[in-house]
Amino acid sequence: MGEFSEKATCGTVCLKYLLFTFNCCFWLAGLAVMAVGIWTLALKSDYISLLASGTYLATAYILVVAGVVVMVTGVLGCCATFKERRNLLRLYFILLLIIFLLEIVAGILAYIYYQQLNTELKENLKDTMTKRYHQPGHEGVTSAVDKLQQEFRCCGSNNSQDWRDSEWIRSDQAGGRVVPDSCCKTVVPGCGQRDHASNIYKVEVFGMIFTCCLYRSLKLEHY
Repeated sequence: MGEFSEKATCGTVCLKYLLFTFNCCFWLAGLAVMAVGIWTLALKSDYISLLASGTYLATAYILVVAGVVVMVTGVLGCCATFKERRNLLRLYFILLLIIFLLEIVAGILAYIYYQQLNTELKENLKDTMTKRYHQPGHEGVTSAVDKLQQEFRCCGSNNSQDWRDSEWIRSDQAGGRVVPDSCCKTVVPGCGQRDHASNIYKVEVFGMIFTCCLYRSLKLEHY
């Protein structure tokens, strides 16, 4: 009987430490998710301003909140494990179940709406570039577009042809440019007057950048 009790005690201790290790990893995962949300809000806020819908900004806040909830759940799990409080363990289990179900829903939605998001983002970005780039009162959009095209070495939402519909390109203010100077591989004033592949970036799928970021964020949240 004493040997059985000793084995049971040893098993309980091992289970405690395994659960503690799991909660530590769970807490770190929550920290990572929260960090992605904060990073998006702090360093990529200019890019978010290019999007017509507030859904994408809301996604960043959701990541922050989700990270905080996961971290709190991890701390609660550690407390419940070492204090051996049944009510805390019950609450911990319920929170884990809720998080697990939400992750499944998030993963399914990301899979279902991936292509729709891709199309919507392209259309929103093209509309923003053609109607707001270099327009009065939209200096932030102009700066964000220039920064994004240089950082990701691209030109336009789908390709450089998108700029043909730009109100600014069609005006005299463009100075004969067919694309913004930020499309150029080497940016100098007026370089956007020539759209040859040797002069500008011909990389397509400007909108895919945002879709990939959103998809990875949802995928990170799923894990």
